[in-house]
Amino acid sequence: MVKKYRGSFSGEHGDGIVRAEFLPELIGENNYKLLKEIKTIFDPYNVFNKGKIVEAYPMDKHLRYQPDREEPVIETIQDFSDQQGILRLAEKCNGSGDCRKPVFAGGTMCPSYRATRDEKDTTRARANTLREFLTHSDKANRFDHKELKEVFDLCLSCKACAGECPSSVDVAALKAEFLYQYQKIHRPSLRTHLFAHNIRYNRLGSIAPWLTNLMLNSTMTKSILKIAKERSIPKLYKTTLKRWVKRNLEVLQPQNPIRTIYLFVDEFTNYYDVNIGIDALKLLTKLNYRVLWIDHEESGRSFISKGYLAEAKKAIDKNVYLFKDLITEQTPLVGTEPSAILGFRDEYLRLADDKVAARSIAKHTMTIEEFIAQEFKNDRITAHQFTNRPQEIKIHVHCHQKSLSSSAHTFTMLNIPENYKPVLMSTGCCGMAGSFGYEKEHYKVSMQVGEDTLFPKVRAMGKDVLISASGTSCRHQIHDGTKRESKHPVTILKEALV
Repeated sequence: MVKKYRGSFSGEHGDGIVRAEFLPELIGENNYKLLKEIKTIFDPYNVFNKGKIVEAYPMDKHLRYQPDREEPVIETIQDFSDQQGILRLAEKCNGSGDCRKPVFAGGTMCPSYRATRDEKDTTRARANTLREFLTHSDKANRFDHKELKEVFDLCLSCKACAGECPSSVDVAALKAEFLYQYQKIHRPSLRTHLFAHNIRYNRLGSIAPWLTNLMLNSTMTKSILKIAKERSIPKLYKTTLKRWVKRNLEVLQPQNPIRTIYLFVDEFTNYYDVNIGIDALKLLTKLNYRVLWIDHEESGRSFISKGYLAEAKKAIDKNVYLFKDLITEQTPLVGTEPSAILGFRDEYLRLADDKVAARSIAKHTMTIEEFIAQEFKNDRITAHQFTNRPQEIKIHVHCHQKSLSSSAHTFTMLNIPENYKPVLMSTGCCGMAGSFGYEKEHYKVSMQVGEDTLFPKVRAMGKDVLISASGTSCRHQIHDGTKRESKHPVTILKEALV
């Protein structure tokens, strides 16, 4: 019928496996011969798309899945039951290639591919390589393959794929599980161990922060740990936020609070960005909120990023136990570091033993931007509480916020002061990704990711423009890449108080 009406049986997706066997009949043997000759000229060894266009397999042969094939059962520490297992999650990749979007197409996925332009650094390559080995490996530990180590190496765990991939393939979750399983056999490096356990060593280093900062930023330390010499190492604050809270929080509490919230003091704010934590406390109490804090565990983010999932699970289970009877719709859990607080809505649900409690906490856990935007919309925060002087602000949004929350909350929050003019920048991933950008072998890729969109836009800004960045990694990357200082939205709003 297609031939009768001089039509084509392929559209935007070409011919491929389903239709290629009928090409000789549709276009004629002479034309088909020409196709074969052209293919041979450019691909004499028949490497590319073998059996897809010429000399095609029949449409019902040479398929990925064979009838009655017994699927392997893959044991994981994370709970992938919502996807019917980790293998099913990897199989969700349909090969559409959205992860190969160029920079000008917008979005974030996939930052490593945009930096290298290498197919192995795409979401698609990672999902398909993992699927292949989980399905066909003959090893007791199916994750124990150097090819998997190679394809996951440049994954920044930005979670853009979870939000932008049409099939929602969460490669960050796949990478964390891969590292955990792979490291059962291959011992992690000293550097990896230190990054994963940085809270333990920051606790020691905070006894004499000036000495710790001096040592960590030395050329010798960077050389030993294989940290890029071009990087500035974050400096421990003169005190910790938890110590400051114990001494000062009660004095700040309002007499007649309109609401009560719990502040999650993450490990990065506690040791490095103490001033941001203090700004958050001063802002919230000044806006008439009672802020409570309990001595909880770290978020587990450092463990997760390095594949130390057993250690992350311990911290997660402790936090779920501590918060399960405290966090409700009336008393939400609020945090300032996106990668730490949003874990309650993501990895906690995969790793916590008490799934019911974890889901309940997740429903009432918020970034501080989400909380303030919500309170503003409910008329509990007003523009009259802030300055009316004009200020231009450019906003870079953390990748986890884009994937697990929304950029709109930061925009709403910074729009509260009457004459503030915030603008959301389309800047993709900053490229730092926690410890990734500090590692010597990843430094160039990290900086290239920044150069793709973020750095040029920052350099083009006037000196009077404030740069908003909620992520601690983002702020450090902006500084190292452009020598410009950026501020957390909480600091910007706190400084706008009248």
